[in-house]
Amino acid sequence: MNETVHKLAKMIDHSILHPTMTDEDLRRECEVARKYHVASVCVKPYAVKHAVEHLSGSDVLVGCVIGFPAGNSSIEVKVFEAGQACKDGAVEIDMVINIGKALQGDWEYITREIGSVTRVCHENGAIVKVIFETDYITREEDIVTLCRICTRVGADYVKTSSGFGFVKQPNGDYHYKGATIPVLELMKKSIGPNVKVKAAGGVRTLDQLLAVQAAGCARSGATATAAMMEEAIARFGN
Repeated sequence: MNETVHKLAKMIDHSILHPTMTDEDLRRECEVARKYHVASVCVKPYAVKHAVEHLSGSDVLVGCVIGFPAGNSSIEVKVFEAGQACKDGAVEIDMVINIGKALQGDWEYITREIGSVTRVCHENGAIVKVIFETDYITREEDIVTLCRICTRVGADYVKTSSGFGFVKQPNGDYHYKGATIPVLELMKKSIGPNVKVKAAGGVRTLDQLLAVQAAGCARSGATATAAMMEEAIARFGN
């Protein structure tokens, strides 16, 4: 595989998270991940064992979401869920913070929450990515504070969105922006040297993937993986 294409593939966490996805959908999407040698798949907790089986012998890692998508579980439940996912074979954990606690500025709670999940992940040899849900956490000072907390407790990644953080619009429709370049750049400059940035939500084209790469992201969530990789192969060679 062309080096540029390979590097782009290794940015992608292929998301298999929609609530309607069946075991057959999981199998098919794991094959997509295997075909393009992406960094990882990101699956629902019950699907970790199946994903590990499907991807056996490949270079694709298995990740799992925790407290997903709204972040409302207690700290103890998130810790248990993360530990169980690791036992099932996940080596990357994407956790959603308690959004309401962040919005009210309860940083002691948020520090304890992120720190507790990070601890159990690291004890089990997994990395942790912390989802802020930046369609809800919109104030720059709150994003900066979250980045500093993640740095302090040793989280491995900060991440913009779950992909399901829909905000009600004036006309009654629901919509989310997901990863935006200004927010990614703010996160990048607000983390310590051992923390990386993951874009998630709204990265659906090769140009968008290249844009988040240029903004300093090491990973990006994606569902349009096949389309992006085929475009990358066409543009940069196989």
